[in-house]
Amino acid sequence: MASLQQTLFSLQSKLPPSSFQIARSLPMRKAFPIRINGGNAAGARMSATAASSYAMALADVAKRNDTMELTVTDIEKLDQVFSDPTVLNFFANPTITVEKKRQVIDDIVKSSSLQSHTSNFLNVLVDANRINIVTDIVKEFELVYNKLTDTQLAEVRSVVKLEPPQLAQIAKQVQKLTGAKNVRVKTVIDPSLVAGFTIRYGDSGSKLIDMSVKKQLEDIAQQLELGEIQLAT
Repeated sequence: MASLQQTLFSLQSKLPPSSFQIARSLPMRKAFPIRINGGNAAGARMSATAASSYAMALADVAKRNDTMELTVTDIEKLDQVFSDPTVLNFFANPTITVEKKRQVIDDIVKSSSLQSHTSNFLNVLVDANRINIVTDIVKEFELVYNKLTDTQLAEVRSVVKLEPPQLAQIAKQVQKLTGAKNVRVKTVIDPSLVAGFTIRYGDSGSKLIDMSVKKQLEDIAQQLELGEIQLAT
């Protein structure tokens, strides 16, 4: 991630503030035949449909190549890369040409060591003017992957980085609760929790285990508001 940011800032420093200078394109940009239904649906719904269609197309390629695990690793890397507003805003900028965006795609592919079909896929998104929904595609791909592999995703938020043995224990507990064959743990650093951690899992993260100090403080505050705490006399 740091190397990508350095690359972006380096490119930006050589050009006017509104753009990055890029000089080459990537090959193989027609390998993903995507079919997206039209209609008069709202923009948000259309974007969700498009993201799902692209995610299923990428999953299909990964299955045919027997690279599903490597592809989900690529997807996790893209999730980190495009969580940077600098990167996302660059690709969402309509004044920047496709050629310039392809060069940054090339930088992302190299810095993140992505597979060739993932590189190809990103260029398809640029050509189709759909790179702006890449974060939605990431979420949809994770859903497709989880369904195909009977995997439960657990998002663990904590103030500090948890150690592998701790994450392994969390994964075992989520597996016990859900009965899933596999558990993938995604970690997020969240200073607002004060201390402790939270675990979100289930369909679309519908279930929550909250072991944070923030939750404990909120419970105390609620009790104070409801007058449930009685002072000793």
